[in-house]
Amino acid sequence: MSALTIGLGVLGLTVMMLASGAPVAFALGLTAIVALILFEGPGSLIGIGEVFFAGLEDFTLVSIPMFVLMGAAVACSRAGSDLYEALDRWLYRVPGGLVISNLGACATFAALTGSSPATCAAIGKMGIPEMRRRGYPDEIACGSIAAGGTLGILIPPSLTFILYGIATETSIGRLFLAGVVPGILLTTIFMAWTWFAVRRSGFQSHAPGFRYTMAEKFRALPKVLPFLAIVVAVMVALYGGIATPSEAAGVGAFFCVVLAVLFYRLWRAEDLWRIFGDTTKESVMILMIIGASVLFGYMLTSLFITQSLANWIAGLDVNRWVLMGMINVFLLVAGCFLPPAAIILMTAPILLPIITAAGFDPVWFGVILTINMEIGLITPPVGLNLYVINGIAPEVPLKRVLWGAMPYVLCMVVAILILSVFPGLVTWLPDLVMGPAI
Repeated sequence: MSALTIGLGVLGLTVMMLASGAPVAFALGLTAIVALILFEGPGSLIGIGEVFFAGLEDFTLVSIPMFVLMGAAVACSRAGSDLYEALDRWLYRVPGGLVISNLGACATFAALTGSSPATCAAIGKMGIPEMRRRGYPDEIACGSIAAGGTLGILIPPSLTFILYGIATETSIGRLFLAGVVPGILLTTIFMAWTWFAVRRSGFQSHAPGFRYTMAEKFRALPKVLPFLAIVVAVMVALYGGIATPSEAAGVGAFFCVVLAVLFYRLWRAEDLWRIFGDTTKESVMILMIIGASVLFGYMLTSLFITQSLANWIAGLDVNRWVLMGMINVFLLVAGCFLPPAAIILMTAPILLPIITAAGFDPVWFGVILTINMEIGLITPPVGLNLYVINGIAPEVPLKRVLWGAMPYVLCMVVAILILSVFPGLVTWLPDLVMGPAI
């Protein structure tokens, strides 16, 4: 039996396991074990425990629970609401200003948490009721937050970039820098579409004579600026050579917890339990997926599936951009069914030799892959952000949330096309700060 035939069998088994509703880590791990037994015999299981734990040996992994703790401390406080309120006071006179301020809050909050669901929940709990109260259509109110929340995995510090960097042995610092300009670009495209859509409809959220005073505008800033200062400090420490990603994440997490305690009085035992409990659950989930994906990758390599697939694709007589288009379609489809962490850890090691052989930059591809994962977060059947929004506003049918998010899916496709035509938008900042990649 050829390796590609075995690969199709493994693909079918993986789909069945994931469709059964089993947790991703267990689905990947069990698929790997079953495939090894079927095609190499029970003796192949001797070293699987060592393989699993070897996938968790990397010291860089320490940064994951630290960044998760950083986000949990912010998400469990009113920092999202305060950020939203501050931006609303400065942007209220712009057409669609309330929606644009929500998108700005999502982008900024994403830099604090690195998590799309956390960004959706924090900004949505304040922004969606307020937009609906002022008369915005449900599609705009819910769809904009669902899309804005996806920025959580693109704007650094991003857990998605950390996982991609670990899976492909790409510099995490370079990936973080690479996400800055595309993050700003995508946020700008989101805001431009919102401004156009609201202006075309003639909708106004505030009365013609309404205005905030300068004192009211500045009064909203003190609680927000310290958290933003932490993000800046983490990035300076990381790129100034002062600290490693794990050390910078640890310091950032510590100060985020301290600010949450001091500013929002989260010093009760139940408050701290919620912060550290959420951190533990999400971190263990991610680390289990990492370990299982390493085992899954070991199985693919042992059965020569990865090598055969790479050779088959490399042998296709097609233009490299046609090849990249095929990869993008594959990632879009996968993103509709699987969470970003699982897709990255499963596919990145397979796709990396293919895209490098075709002459594409691995850092650039990391950004393109992440935007594809963003699209998956707001498209069914998984569409995690859609369900987060539906939980915040259960009276709004899920179908309306989906239709409201669809224009932003097109915005993401436009962003992918722009970054494909101008790859320097991704690589310019990393090359400027860290020097050209060798």
